[in-house]
Amino acid sequence: MRGFSTELKTVDADESGVWLSIGDLMSVLLMIFALLLISALVQISEVYEDSQNTRVVIIKGINDALNAVGIEVQADSDTGDISITDSILFDLDDYKLKESGQKFLSTFIPIYSDVIFQSDATAQEVSRIVIEGHSSSEGAFNRNMELSVLRANSVITFINSMEFENKARFFDKVVISGRGPIEADPINVNASDRKVKFRFQFKDDEFLGHFSEVEKVEK
Repeated sequence: MRGFSTELKTVDADESGVWLSIGDLMSVLLMIFALLLISALVQISEVYEDSQNTRVVIIKGINDALNAVGIEVQADSDTGDISITDSILFDLDDYKLKESGQKFLSTFIPIYSDVIFQSDATAQEVSRIVIEGHSSSEGAFNRNMELSVLRANSVITFINSMEFENKARFFDKVVISGRGPIEADPINVNASDRKVKFRFQFKDDEFLGHFSEVEKVEK
């Protein structure tokens, strides 16, 4: 009996050693995973910060360049959106560019393009350049939608007739959209709602936006 008891203790001790080794291994694996996660979060934070800095460079560069040549329109400081009222570009209820509109675009587009393509970083940050036609809430919805598409198309057609540096790269990023009265004041007719908007879609916007919200919550 005494010998049997000793044998059981030896087996128990061996099994305890095995489980202790597995526990140590799991601890090491968890530590490695935690370090990898921290490293990934640091890299994501750095990418987010670099992205935001590049966007500031783009938006500030556009506004500085426009101010330098006396163009009064400005890029939104957060989004980079630029709204050009139809009083500059079109006659009321028309989609053919006025002479003033052609003159404006001839000055504006080379500046806009130069800032976007000033470096590989700024060019890569802008994944899309969206040219949107907008209308006020006045009139029939279908007509306003049609007019907004035709106006965006008139703008891109004229730009295509121009010669400027990085034109091919510019058109690789351009899409047009007709928004009609979707973003207009539904109650009041505002002339400012009739416009063509140049809008950026930035690289990884959805992912970085989500990360930004998580970061704000944690703070």
